[in-house]
Amino acid sequence: MLEIGTTAPDFTLPDQNGTPVTLSSFRGQKVILYFYPKDMTAGCTKQACGFRELYPQFRERGAVVLGVSKDSVASHKKFEEKYGLPFLLVSDPDLTAIQAYDVWKEKNMYGRKTMGVVRTTYLIDEEGVIVKAMGKVKAADNPRQMLDLL
Repeated sequence: MLEIGTTAPDFTLPDQNGTPVTLSSFRGQKVILYFYPKDMTAGCTKQACGFRELYPQFRERGAVVLGVSKDSVASHKKFEEKYGLPFLLVSDPDLTAIQAYDVWKEKNMYGRKTMGVVRTTYLIDEEGVIVKAMGKVKAADNPRQMLDLL
């Protein structure tokens, strides 16, 4: 996990529509940048729907929400459409941002060690500086926690 007070690493990756998204283009706004393991899984769906429910309040407080996983653009599009997600889902199959934000870790799944995304959320301020970093977050609680931080 990256340290609080460091400049958030910039990236340009496609969203669920295939449109390039550049993190630095959100300067002047707060950014909730959350990394999650996989579209359509129980925890990731809870987290995304939590951000969906609170999204108007995030916008009222001048924040945007960006979800990042290694799923494809097509997978993100299905996820967005199925759950009516109003925010951008960024596709990172080459692990560009995932590794830059130090969220690609060894995980223990049913006694087997695998590599994967550790559910992590960053709050980035208007100048592009990380002001909060939360690792191993609880999917259902994370959206409310982030809103409370704003």
